[in-house]
Amino acid sequence: MKAVIYARYSSDSQREESIDGQIRECTAFAEKNGITILRHYIDRAYSAKTDNRPDFQEMIKDSSKKLFDMVIVWKLDRFARNRYDSARYKAQLKRNGVKGHAVPSWSRPCRIS
Repeated sequence: MKAVIYARYSSDSQREESIDGQIRECTAFAEKNGITILRHYIDRAYSAKTDNRPDFQEMIKDSSKKLFDMVIVWKLDRFARNRYDSARYKAQLKRNGVKGHAVPSWSRPCRIS
């Protein structure tokens, strides 16, 4: 299975270590489950209360190209905090044949799509 990782932090007061930690946890999950990571989509200092996030939008657009089978996020709130956006984009990923997984800190996957 081929996947991408989506990581983000929401404010200027957060640091790059936040992204590094998210990618580390998601990569560990992928390695444990035999998943190949193709790319990281990263939005720095963008809130998930809006879908106006450049890499997030690029990832959604790229999902239609069938280049990857899964999006891995560290926690569900990295994907979206707005219920409408969450449902909308999960449905779009699903239509594009892409699964989503959130990886809580204890590395037990939760489906997001």
